[in-house]
Amino acid sequence: MEFGVVLQCDPPAQRVIDLAKRAETYGFTHAWTFDSHLLWEEPYVIYSRILQETHKLKVGPMVTNPATRDWTVTASTYATLNEMYGNRTVCGIGRGDSAVRVINGRPVKLADLREAIGVIRGLANGEAVEYKGTTLRLPWNPDSRLEVWVAAYGPKALALTGEVGDGFILQLADPDITEWSIAAVRRAATEAGRDPDAITMCVAAPAYVTDGSAAGLAHARDQCRWFGGMVGNHVADIVARYGTDGGAVPAALTDYIAGREGYDYNEHGRAGNAHTSFVPDEIVDRFCLVGPPEEHLARLRQLADLGVDQFALYLQHDAKDATLGAYGEKVIPYVNERQAARV
Repeated sequence: MEFGVVLQCDPPAQRVIDLAKRAETYGFTHAWTFDSHLLWEEPYVIYSRILQETHKLKVGPMVTNPATRDWTVTASTYATLNEMYGNRTVCGIGRGDSAVRVINGRPVKLADLREAIGVIRGLANGEAVEYKGTTLRLPWNPDSRLEVWVAAYGPKALALTGEVGDGFILQLADPDITEWSIAAVRRAATEAGRDPDAITMCVAAPAYVTDGSAAGLAHARDQCRWFGGMVGNHVADIVARYGTDGGAVPAALTDYIAGREGYDYNEHGRAGNAHTSFVPDEIVDRFCLVGPPEEHLARLRQLADLGVDQFALYLQHDAKDATLGAYGEKVIPYVNERQAARV
């Protein structure tokens, strides 16, 4: 299993760069960031510094969207970074959440997401694509290579991921929902004539390593509760489309948002978010990894057995350095040691 770290582009940018550099020394392979241009600093500028100051680390957004950036500009940005630093970028993409909602926009339709994936990936891989009635290509970096990983929750988005995605991003770490989601992606890939084993499965969720005390666990839960609110934004859209009684979406994903009352995107992705009090401890424990190292190891083993190729840990809490260190010293080596023993 590979490991990624998900950072916010809060100033100072140097702090983001330093965390990414530390992550690489601890064995992380990917550094991801949020991509909301009004809420945080511009990620692609920061990626350039991260790539310059690391060796093999790959970078990308978790996640960008087709609404706030012209697709050709996005493709050109990746192709430029790949020319400068080698092919060390990944495009995580979804329908859009904070970046579009904070400017009173709406997530794009799945048809537009599908088309955007084709244009961005095609251009960033040196291919000619059709865009707005014109055939376009980026002639200056034919050797650029870019994978596009799709973030999805609902049945139709999961199907799209299996049909066209190079990777799948599931932003929660509940084993039951993970199993259901991966199965849906793999089924869609098979029906589309694709090899499901060629799709990288990535689970992303907050991780907070504690000392095993009840007080430490309670604090970790409070620091990670924001994540249930973030996921709830997407779940609310799914419930509006599919309802809760048809069986199209697991009840484990939809039941907890019954007490949800609005959301302030100015507190998006932040510990202590006042609009996430509806998220119970049970959801924090299921969606996130909180507790002593052995509990992280147990969950990661579950996820690996379900076919997860990468765990990307959100680092939006008050123990960034301690969590990176604990993963580098007490988690990643033991996960990889177990996998090596099974080979």
